[in-house]
Amino acid sequence: MTDVIEKVFKIPESVDPLIVAGQQDANLKMLEENFQVRVLARGNSIKLLGPAPEVETVLHVLEDLVTAAKKRKIFTQDDLLTSIKIAQSLQTTSGPSKSDVTPVKNKTVEAVSTFLGFIKPRTEGQWQMMKALEKNDIVFAVGPAGTGKTYLAVALAVSYLKENLVKKIVLARPAVEAGESLGYLPGDYKEKIDPYLKPLYDALEDMLPRDLLKRFLDQQIIEILPLAYMRGRTLNNAFVILDEAQNTTFMQMKMFLTRLGVNSKSIITGDITQIDLPSKNDSGLVSSFYVLSGIDGIAFIKLTNRDVVRHPLVKDIIDAYERYDEKQNSKDK
Repeated sequence: MTDVIEKVFKIPESVDPLIVAGQQDANLKMLEENFQVRVLARGNSIKLLGPAPEVETVLHVLEDLVTAAKKRKIFTQDDLLTSIKIAQSLQTTSGPSKSDVTPVKNKTVEAVSTFLGFIKPRTEGQWQMMKALEKNDIVFAVGPAGTGKTYLAVALAVSYLKENLVKKIVLARPAVEAGESLGYLPGDYKEKIDPYLKPLYDALEDMLPRDLLKRFLDQQIIEILPLAYMRGRTLNNAFVILDEAQNTTFMQMKMFLTRLGVNSKSIITGDITQIDLPSKNDSGLVSSFYVLSGIDGIAFIKLTNRDVVRHPLVKDIIDAYERYDEKQNSKDK
């Protein structure tokens, strides 16, 4: 029997509790309708009472509400329902659960072996991502910028290639944020797409000697290409990465996933808060939570702000800009 726990969620003072709760507590009522959790609001505090996994999932949804409120973003009932469905999918899909994972700092962490040394997961979320790949052929790694999801995905791919577990690496990315029309950009094919694929090149340069990377690229042992160029292919004995997956459509995501051949692995990375499509409901990453939940061999890993691993000043910079925005918004009232 699942233990019943009680937790209190504190709404920051800079956020209006009424925005989080919704008109006549409509948001809180929707949470109670979708989870086995009692939700009680009083001032800036929201008390949650229910089974531990359900309470933890509701906390993630409340964090989404607060994030939207800080950015003065209108969070509709449809937005809330989407957040609920994604949180539920991440709670129920395969992969290491929070209760199964020991924090990285308290355990021996395996390192990922690349051609230029070893890379260790630095946060619990990154460790979960690495362990999920051991048990699954497809891993969705979803989280905000700076959590190292793309970098670790490339490191894992290079490790698989180094250990001869795969014969090639294929890295794909939407070539244009809200589409794939390259015709208006100057230059030939390579010159058009390189700016969009630069983050993948940067990661590879940290993990392979320059001459070896050039040879692998020339021999197409490593391919870096826009998503549109994967249509019609079957990728056997390959490690395939799809980056910026939030900007793929439903059909593009389906096309990508069905390229996977025998003895292949795939990691799909993205940030559902940075969807640049005309309608976020068109996102292939969002729809994958609903379509693929519960399928053996597919894992969903959620990284959070606690997994941000960029320069320590980045967090201070983000906080400073948030404080500035809050001051500007208060002046406008």
